[in-house]
Amino acid sequence: MRLLLPYLALYRRHSGRMLLGILLAIVTLLASIGLLALSGWFLAASAVAGLAGLYSFNYMLPAAGVRGAAIFRTAGRYAERLVSHDATFRVLSHLRVDTFTHLLPLSPGGLARFRQADLLNRLVADVDTLDHLYLRVISPLVSALVVILVVAAGLSWLDATLALLLSGILLALLLLLPLIFYQAGKPVGRALTGLRSDYRVGLTAWLQGQAELVIYGAADRARQALEATEQQWQRQQQRQATLSGLAQAIMFAATGLTATLMLWLAAGNSATGGALLALVVFTTLAAFEALGPVAGAFQHLGQVIAAAERLQAITRQPPMVSFPAQGTALASPALQLDHVSFTYPGQPFPVVKGVTLRVAAGEHIALLGRTGCGKSTLLQLLTRAWDVQTGSLQLGGRPIAGYDEATLRRSMTLVPQRVHLFNTTLRDNLRLAAPEADDARLCEVLHQVGLSALLESSGLNSWLGEGGRPLSGGEQRRIGIARALLHDAPLVLLDEPTEGLDAETEQQILALLRQHCRGKTLIMVTHRLQGLQHFDRVCVMDGGEVVEQGPHHALMAAGGRYAQFHARLA
Repeated sequence: MRLLLPYLALYRRHSGRMLLGILLAIVTLLASIGLLALSGWFLAASAVAGLAGLYSFNYMLPAAGVRGAAIFRTAGRYAERLVSHDATFRVLSHLRVDTFTHLLPLSPGGLARFRQADLLNRLVADVDTLDHLYLRVISPLVSALVVILVVAAGLSWLDATLALLLSGILLALLLLLPLIFYQAGKPVGRALTGLRSDYRVGLTAWLQGQAELVIYGAADRARQALEATEQQWQRQQQRQATLSGLAQAIMFAATGLTATLMLWLAAGNSATGGALLALVVFTTLAAFEALGPVAGAFQHLGQVIAAAERLQAITRQPPMVSFPAQGTALASPALQLDHVSFTYPGQPFPVVKGVTLRVAAGEHIALLGRTGCGKSTLLQLLTRAWDVQTGSLQLGGRPIAGYDEATLRRSMTLVPQRVHLFNTTLRDNLRLAAPEADDARLCEVLHQVGLSALLESSGLNSWLGEGGRPLSGGEQRRIGIARALLHDAPLVLLDEPTEGLDAETEQQILALLRQHCRGKTLIMVTHRLQGLQHFDRVCVMDGGEVVEQGPHHALMAAGGRYAQFHARLA
């Protein structure tokens, strides 16, 4: 239960709405009890009065009470649903933001062992499961407790013994049934949460890997594994449905037995005889309505706790890279790497081995090499996605670990290999790099990167869809470059910026980047030779080391690795 305390703390942000929802639930339950009890008494009293009491019996006041209770129940139920669900959705939005806020500092190191589908399931489905805590546990429990006390106080005006008996039975059920069914449903809830995640992860993998599964003849085996998980999930759902049915059966039995007991005791009491007998019985029946959701609700508490455990398994990890709260200001975009080495967690061999490199302010450097030689990893070290394990890395003459994250991000412009596009408008995707940029500036950079066609239909309001599905790979790449043009930083880091572009467009983009980066420090990772003669220096990497560096003409004259690349591609 302690696992839920951090999430209950988030609930305090919307305590007003939640308390209002509970209050409306209490009013609705009391109105329902009043409606049934008053209706039963009214009918019984009318029958007892008969025609002889037509002029002496007050028919108007009870009838008005019945109508008022009916109106309060209907309006209260609507308002309670509206307020409770509004509060729940607000809490869920904060839970998602809070969870994502904890996830972001963990990327990429702390999240590397989790599959993307699993992360998505935890961020969406497991957070959604936490809404049971308020809707199905807190609100019904508090409402039932208050209603029991109010009903006991009301009945005590007629007979204190009957009031104590009814409230004692209701309180015993309120305490015992949730505890019993929580213990019974806890393993089922954990299993359901785990199997739901396993099924969704497996389904995502099966859908994404259809081509490979068919090619290697593993499609049937993968489908059978998925169906086996689904069958286990359905069995656990059946177990939960059985527990829910048992809880309802116990509640129905308790309702009938208690109503019979109250009828027997009230019938032998002169203070509750006659028409008041119907009031006592119907009050008993209606009071059990407050307990209806409680026993079944605590079955879901196992799922809530399991979801909280899954979320905290990620969010409680210490980040592998931490930033100071306040750092120093950037004095210069010069870089200095001294014997820098790095090995990914769980890997036996280093990806970057003893790299020593000096990059002066305003210098343009190209990192050239085959796939897997450590070029992109070196860029990740420069952005502090990872920290160097041995050696030192300085930016502007100071250790890079001394800069706070905001200063470091303002000082760098990064175009990664994979450009992330969000399910929103073209304008919003561009303004990620420059929130203050106006539409004229956004249109200008789109013309510069050759994406004027995107403005022809809906302009900057064009919807890019999830992951930029309507766009080709080259168009997505150029949107990343457009962001780089919008983000005016002194250090520019480019990771394969022309990948997926034709030769003519590649030349245009490289010329545009050279012009934009005049006076800026530029480091470009590439495995292509186009335009490298314009760089101040080319550093050839192999096996995690810089094996050769110098200007284009000097490396060509030396006849080394760089010249061999040119000879093979000529």
